[in-house]
Amino acid sequence: MDVPLGDGQVSVDLPDCDVTVCEPAGGEAVDVRTAAEQAVADPHGLPLSSRVDPDDTVAVVVTDVTRATPDDVLLDVLLDELSRAGVVREQVTVVLGLGLHRPMTDAEIEVALGEHADLAVNHDPAATVEAGTVDGCTIELNERVAAADVVLATGMVEPHQYAGFSGGAKTVVIGAGGESQIRYSHGPEMLARDGVRLGRIEDNPFREFVDRAGDVVGLEFSLNVTHGPAGIMGASAGDPRAVVADLAATAREALSVAVDDGYDAVIAGVGAPKDANLYQATRAATYVVLGAHNPLGEGGRVVVPAALPEGAGEGTGERRFYERLSTAKSADALYEEMRQGYEPGAQRAFVVARTLREHDIWMTNSQHPDIVEDCLMHATPAVEDAIEPGSRVLVVPGALSTLLV
Repeated sequence: MDVPLGDGQVSVDLPDCDVTVCEPAGGEAVDVRTAAEQAVADPHGLPLSSRVDPDDTVAVVVTDVTRATPDDVLLDVLLDELSRAGVVREQVTVVLGLGLHRPMTDAEIEVALGEHADLAVNHDPAATVEAGTVDGCTIELNERVAAADVVLATGMVEPHQYAGFSGGAKTVVIGAGGESQIRYSHGPEMLARDGVRLGRIEDNPFREFVDRAGDVVGLEFSLNVTHGPAGIMGASAGDPRAVVADLAATAREALSVAVDDGYDAVIAGVGAPKDANLYQATRAATYVVLGAHNPLGEGGRVVVPAALPEGAGEGTGERRFYERLSTAKSADALYEEMRQGYEPGAQRAFVVARTLREHDIWMTNSQHPDIVEDCLMHATPAVEDAIEPGSRVLVVPGALSTLLV
């Protein structure tokens, strides 16, 4: 069998094991441009042309390198629609929604945005202004976004550990926000609440906070897509909440798979761009263990092939993640310590510690096995080295785009 690794795949052979490959039914791929144009032409709520005036300045917040969103196409479609409404290109600023991730390089921006790369600026979480409050939390917003007359966003609606599904207001509130709302929304109190879980948007306190914060920052219109094994499966545009609900329903139908219990190991595939660093790649393990249905038996392990060319990661959040895990005495000790609070960005260490209390995580095929071992996890050169003979193994080639139920 083949499992994703970087931009390619790695072949795995487990002849002595009882292996089940878990792949969602998926949906049919669509042409991104056609789907996006149709979504903008028939949006949820008012059309974009009714939401802007010809003399408005516009900020479009797009996703960063950690999400495989076709932002070049989505931005092109938005700019065409703005032009028809009388808003010229020079009135538009594109902000790369980094959150606390590292800035994108010029080369990465060129690949992501193509001919519109010249419009883009990296978000700086230190250069924000106060936009209002939600639940007593100060909402901080990128200065350029706050100064714009109209705020738009692209996004990928895919399973998300906390928001249920990403996309919608999250692109702006977290991607172009400051540490205040990241600290609040990703803190231990929020993440421990009922309803904050993978694949759930209804009655999810995290999702509700992000949506209300989107109202505060004035997010006017979203153009989002969702994806599955075949590629991009659909697009939706308009009011952010409706866009997320629309595409989440599409994703659930295509990505949900019923699985049994009691597996000795789950091989969780990631691939690029999420296996660029340990911070992102650990999502595969936490999605398996802390999702709607954990298929592992007692003592079972998650095995993640991940290239990790960036090591632990280079952004503020990634550095905090590595510092917490690499200095911890044990997963139990780290979990109890972090329940008292932690810095924005370190939440992934908290979730990994929670996972490690139940199951070991093995990272294979990485360029930085020493960093993996520093962080309370195991590193081996190949997947086969991490699986004990005779194991009952579940293979999930696309762990971040599969909902185990």
